[in-house]
Amino acid sequence: MNQLTQKIAMSISKKVIKEHLFAGELKEGSEIGIRIDQTLTQDATGTMAYLQFEALNISKVKTKLSVSYVDHNISETGKQNIDFLESFADKYGIIFSKPGNGICHQVHLERFAKPGLTLLGSDSHTPTAGGIGSLAIGAGGLDVAAAMGGYPFYLKMPKIVGVKLNGKLNDWVSAKDIILYLLQKFTVKGGVGKIFEYFGEGVKTLTVPERATITNMGTELGLTTSIFPSDEITKDFLEKQKREKDFIELKVNEDDFDEIIEIDLSKLEPLIAQPSSPDNVIEVSKIEGKDAKQIIIGSCTNSGYKDLAVVASVLKENKINENVDFNINPGSKQVIDTLEKENLFKFIKNSRANVCAAACLGCIGMGQSPKKNTVSLRTFNRNFKGRTGTQDDLLYLCSAEVAAASAINGKISDPRKFGKYPNIEIPDEFVLDDGNIIKPTGSSAIERGEMIAALPKNKPLQNEISGEVLIKIGDNITTDDIMPAGRKILPLRSHIPKISEYVFHHMDKDFAKRAREKHGGLIIAGENYGQGSSREHAALAPMYLGVKAVIAKSFARIHKSNLINCGILPLEFAEKEDYNKLSVGERIKIIEVISSLRAKKPLFKNNIKLKYDLTNDEIEIIVAGGKINYLKERMRIRR
Repeated sequence: MNQLTQKIAMSISKKVIKEHLFAGELKEGSEIGIRIDQTLTQDATGTMAYLQFEALNISKVKTKLSVSYVDHNISETGKQNIDFLESFADKYGIIFSKPGNGICHQVHLERFAKPGLTLLGSDSHTPTAGGIGSLAIGAGGLDVAAAMGGYPFYLKMPKIVGVKLNGKLNDWVSAKDIILYLLQKFTVKGGVGKIFEYFGEGVKTLTVPERATITNMGTELGLTTSIFPSDEITKDFLEKQKREKDFIELKVNEDDFDEIIEIDLSKLEPLIAQPSSPDNVIEVSKIEGKDAKQIIIGSCTNSGYKDLAVVASVLKENKINENVDFNINPGSKQVIDTLEKENLFKFIKNSRANVCAAACLGCIGMGQSPKKNTVSLRTFNRNFKGRTGTQDDLLYLCSAEVAAASAINGKISDPRKFGKYPNIEIPDEFVLDDGNIIKPTGSSAIERGEMIAALPKNKPLQNEISGEVLIKIGDNITTDDIMPAGRKILPLRSHIPKISEYVFHHMDKDFAKRAREKHGGLIIAGENYGQGSSREHAALAPMYLGVKAVIAKSFARIHKSNLINCGILPLEFAEKEDYNKLSVGERIKIIEVISSLRAKKPLFKNNIKLKYDLTNDEIEIIVAGGKINYLKERMRIRR
């Protein structure tokens, strides 16, 4: 009998991990390897992942399911990247979701995610599928490529934290407010090394997409992932997707958590994250009245049926303020089609809203950039400075309810003052149209335009690291800071030599030039270096420029893995105050690197002690010059 269907005295997370365990033991902090059932990529990270998969010389993907989505740059000039992705998927056995079909996380939740399965995605918000009971983890493209090739995914066994939801949300308070409350309480670093597993009576009051809003933004806490039970609510969602055969029940065992957090849902009120961090959260009632010039509802966080149905109901009898630029970014074609069937979408279309394609768009600065120093409210998951494409932005994160009320008033507004809450009935059936989901045929032709550059290669690690400090930066540096997105830069993601010109572009425009002139060097950083997006370009491009090591106070999980996979050594200050002893331009020389790493001895730069948290395999990956070199060498030895 499948272990997931037995009554085992384990948390859901541990049940799924045990069922998929390849190596290691379920002991917090120990290295484990798990088998991956499904993978997903999106167009901004997928090309590199597929070039890396191709480099492994494997004829077909070996997962149960792999899906390639186009949702970031859906109107790409020339379609070189899109054509490459579609033809690659066709050859190697990957399902392809066409531009306009929807955002990867929303579509995957609707059509592919299954309770009890493992999902690895080259997007940091892959944990969205935890809303349906998948163990879904964001990772760098190379880890996804390896998973597609049948290799296990390695990680540290997380601490399992139970989040007990008591009671029921009041009118005009939403699932978005639950995750904003957790961010307010625990900050963007509060979930590092943890899985949040939700349970309690309050769980039954939340639909699967509402649960997915919470698991999606759990990424902003730094969590490995988040997961909900698979119950009658899950079963109902799958039945409406005509996927009832995918249902299995996953029950929570409250006695198997390392820690428990309790939330009384009835005491929550509408919340909002102020510029420029998802954890800068405050009650809407405390700041209402500020002019709001731009409002966007959508993205992978809040663009499901219920969110947009609430907005449509509000707009039925209200007009958008004439001073507001109002946009709707639906999560999927299915959401739009179902709203139209239920006769609700017309209220959005007739509201003076700019209804955009089902895509990420303004969330990663692909259009919809606000004016400088003007308030923009968005139902997105991130508000890092400049992510909108406007450096001097003032971006707030909120629920669809807060966004709708604010769009009507032209000011940040507490929706509880807005009147009776709309009575939203979830339809008995969603409109199902998989015409934009293309199954592979096995064709051998791959289209490669000039912007699909060869995969950059790294050389094996030398026993001595030497070079200048190229840049010194502070705490909570994001991958947006390291490798910006937006209309100008994102289209270059298939071409590492070109995109490398923009490393740290908004922080230090001369970084790339200096790195080339100095033949590489080192980066010095503060706490939580590399938080945010999973984009491995924030490691690939520095590697291409010759960066050999990053010395930081601490690292974000995915970016640290990406550095390792690229052969860049992630070192930490043993004494954090030593961060103050290094400066830009200083020459650093670290000797006996390989021998010290293999012996698990600390490294030294003069009197500065440098530590590292690396497994034996991670050390050998770095020594080999990256994961591709490492895996190819292992395959050669096996042959």
